[in-house]
Amino acid sequence: MSDKHGQKSKKAISPILATLLLIVIAVAAIVVTYAWIMTYMSSAGQQAGVMPYKANVSFYTQGTTKKINIDIGNSGTTDTAISKVYCGETAGALEEQTPTQTIPISVPAGSISTITLNYNWTAGTTYYFKVVFTTGHILGDPSWPEQAPT
Repeated sequence: MSDKHGQKSKKAISPILATLLLIVIAVAAIVVTYAWIMTYMSSAGQQAGVMPYKANVSFYTQGTTKKINIDIGNSGTTDTAISKVYCGETAGALEEQTPTQTIPISVPAGSISTITLNYNWTAGTTYYFKVVFTTGHILGDPSWPEQAPT
């Protein structure tokens, strides 16, 4: 077959086949995007399972022993436990403390747990705290300050 210029005519893909091919490519792109978004959303949801926060810090004396109570809450949906507690007079010199409770201290989802430290605090001094959880979360990274009452 020749066209009017004497060259052979080349057949291209039919319009119906081209339309179907574009639809298949679009559907494949949508499926890949959906899978990527769902993977991202599920991993983000799991990370938000433990959401620790500092509820309160109180300094007090019981008899002749000075103590500090640290109330730690978990507003997440997954239970966790406190594995280490640090306290010090400067943010750069925190020392690991041994609470009066047995470590790990459980912090169930949606609740508040109290850590009690026997600590010789001084009135009016600012102390720094950091709490580490068994899930790897750190509350007070690097630390948070609290001032003892005067």
